[in-house]
Amino acid sequence: MYTIALHSFLVVAFSFRILSRDGLLPSSRMAWFMVVLTLPFIGSALYFLFGEVDLGHKANKQQRRIFTIIHNFVHKNFPPPDILEDLVEPQFRAAFKYTRSINGFYPQAGNRAELMPDAWSARERLIEDIDAATETVHILYYIWLDDTTGTNTANALIRAAKRGVICRVMVDGLGSRAFVKTPLWKRMAEAGVNLAIALPIDRPIHTILTSRLDLRNHRKITVIDGKIAYCGSQNCADPEFRVKAKYAPWVDIVLRMQGPIAAQKQMLFASDWMKENDTPIEELHITPHPAKGGFAAQALGDGPTERMRASPQLFVTLIETAQDELIITTPYFVPDPTVIEALCAAAHRQVKVTLIVPKNNDSWIVAAASRSFYRKLLEAGALIYEYRDGLLHSKTLTIDGQVVFLGSSNMDMRSFDLNYENDVLIQDIAITKAVCARQIEYVSRSDVVNLDEVSTWQFHHRMWHNVIATIGPVL
Repeated sequence: MYTIALHSFLVVAFSFRILSRDGLLPSSRMAWFMVVLTLPFIGSALYFLFGEVDLGHKANKQQRRIFTIIHNFVHKNFPPPDILEDLVEPQFRAAFKYTRSINGFYPQAGNRAELMPDAWSARERLIEDIDAATETVHILYYIWLDDTTGTNTANALIRAAKRGVICRVMVDGLGSRAFVKTPLWKRMAEAGVNLAIALPIDRPIHTILTSRLDLRNHRKITVIDGKIAYCGSQNCADPEFRVKAKYAPWVDIVLRMQGPIAAQKQMLFASDWMKENDTPIEELHITPHPAKGGFAAQALGDGPTERMRASPQLFVTLIETAQDELIITTPYFVPDPTVIEALCAAAHRQVKVTLIVPKNNDSWIVAAASRSFYRKLLEAGALIYEYRDGLLHSKTLTIDGQVVFLGSSNMDMRSFDLNYENDVLIQDIAITKAVCARQIEYVSRSDVVNLDEVSTWQFHHRMWHNVIATIGPVL
């Protein structure tokens, strides 16, 4: 009797909460209904823990204060370009305008970029730049390991701090939870490197009661002397990625950039750093340094405290600008319905849509959910490839050989709703051509997925993919 009463109370109470929330996608609302109705006790606990995206009242208030500081600083020190039309081709202006609406960063000319050949080359170059730094080094990573890459980077920061360079390092509390307990972390602190932990989990009960444990800072930011910025998918870890070695190597992509884009990346770093440290923004020495003859670029930083649905809306806007070719690489492909429909629409209007994902994913849930979309995309005319030589961790989108979107954002609900992400939008034929060549290299090391193959999948496999995709919005 008491069990039935409690069952009914939980179903009614959480159903009322789910119905009362504004802005929740119908698919997410229905998924939570299914979980609560079929598993009321477990489902209610899951909704309490993971159902809502909220850092808590105090954190939200602090976030609004920091955003005000950042936006005022941008308005004062980074005036909008006189004529957007001089920077961006008409085809892509909507994408750049929409990107500006998220953080307030305008596209800026005078940027240069170099695509790093591989993970080791990228790290060697980054360490060379740290060793040449004279003023500041600002670094933020989701995952930092005390392997070769992590140790070499930490040692470079120690050397820089000892010669008087101001070094600020931030890592995510969950992704780098093991690293902050290592002697290497302590050595950096003793050498004078300023350290901080984003979204710490040292008070898990408090976090569970006031926020969510799985709201994470997934960004990868490095800015050196305010002039050089690194952006891409690479964490501070070896490609062998020892915590998940069975899926290695991790295949990443990194751009080394110079120009005003570095200052925009530095402001994204500042927005995170100021949450954990009471540092005036003026002390971070943020100044634009244009490069002669460079291209237009624009930084993007999304997260759970930004405008809801900003990321999927941006992806849809980008997809809709494509006229000839759209190539996407992502390790985690579980987009919302609007993005799927935009991809299908692009394929139907004769855009060559190519999707490249890992063949063996470190998340079996994501792998199953991703494959539930294959038939729809293939029937629309899209091309799908599964990368077989490791875990393709590269997150890229290229449009018509002219525009590239690249960074930390995956094409999944976690990046869309829960993670703080860091990306860059670039219009430049040369750098887009280089990224496209890397994407084609991924294709050469992939297995093609065709409609005939998908049609032969066994019934229980298709059922499993669809079940996981159905509850995808709650994962």
